[in-house]
Amino acid sequence: MKKEFEVMENETISECLSRMESEGYRVIKRIEKPIFKEEISKGETKYIPISRKIIFLGEKES
Repeated sequence: MKKEFEVMENETISECLSRMESEGYRVIKRIEKPIFKEEISKGETKYIPISRKIIFLGEKES
């Protein structure tokens, strides 16, 4: 069984990994998704990276 764990805004990566472990999951994949802000100036649209979302895919330990 697989489950996604997102690192919350006020949480460190270590805290997220501890949360996964306490629920009985182990990490099998790390995914980082950029978050962009759309800015329009002089008729041009620009996408500026402002943050990132970190997600761990966990698999239930048997």
